[in-house]
Amino acid sequence: MGNAATEITTVDELVAVLGTPNERAANKGRDRLLEVDRRWLSASPFCVLATADAHGRCDASPKGDPPGSLVHVIDDRTIAIAERPGNRRADGYRNILTNPHVGIEFLIPGRGDTLRINGRARLCVDEGLFDVFAVDGKRPVLVLVVEIEDVFFHCAKAFLRSGLWKPETWDPGAVERRAVIAHDVEPDGRAVTELDEYYREENYAQGLY
Repeated sequence: MGNAATEITTVDELVAVLGTPNERAANKGRDRLLEVDRRWLSASPFCVLATADAHGRCDASPKGDPPGSLVHVIDDRTIAIAERPGNRRADGYRNILTNPHVGIEFLIPGRGDTLRINGRARLCVDEGLFDVFAVDGKRPVLVLVVEIEDVFFHCAKAFLRSGLWKPETWDPGAVERRAVIAHDVEPDGRAVTELDEYYREENYAQGLY
């Protein structure tokens, strides 16, 4: 942004630019799940978990599992999400330990609308929850429990503008493949050929659970 950019600093200035939501959009938030929300969560294989630490520094972390295994509905005000093997950075979970407020976007491939849940989260090692999350006999070691404060469906305009689900718009080769990026940006001494083998799907998938 250049020096001439005009910054918006108040809510009134923001409203002057964006306008105000219609009544349906403004009041669509709910504090508990409906049956349609439960069906959506059961069909969703992917979500993005947004967190912030005590100083407001943010993180957004993707979570994925087969439909029906990503989310467990405890009751109409509470859901749980399992933690699977990853890079162990746990940036979002570290944030939750100091600031429990989270926002989660649940996607269904091919659908432009999404389900959004905002609430307060806690990290649990409740053995009673682990069994419901078992995939191929593998249980998680950690479960994120979220107490729902706000839940609503978000419209499809962002997906329509981006053409996200249209295969004819896809160009996975627009950026170097993962092995090259890892070699150049996150070097650990391995050659690109070794990293290609490591990231080959059938090899990389062995550590999913």
